[in-house]
Amino acid sequence: MKAALALKLNELIDQRSLNQTEVATITGMSQPKVSQVRRYKLLNISLERLMLALVSLDQHVEIVVQPAQKPQKAGLTVIA
Repeated sequence: MKAALALKLNELIDQRSLNQTEVATITGMSQPKVSQVRRYKLLNISLERLMLALVSLDQHVEIVVQPAQKPQKAGLTVIA
């Protein structure tokens, strides 16, 4: 899940041609944390932090919990 959210975050950063300092200012993350996200070094980055960063870049993040259907196994899916 973290990788999928980081991928979307990095896509937005690239699309908007933002540098790491600008991303840090917009998202409230430190520049070293932004650098970690840019390099997909996500061990010290929480799922919540990634979601909040996406929200600060005008994205809607939605978590849906529902019973698994018979053909579909229980699990997690991220659509970004």
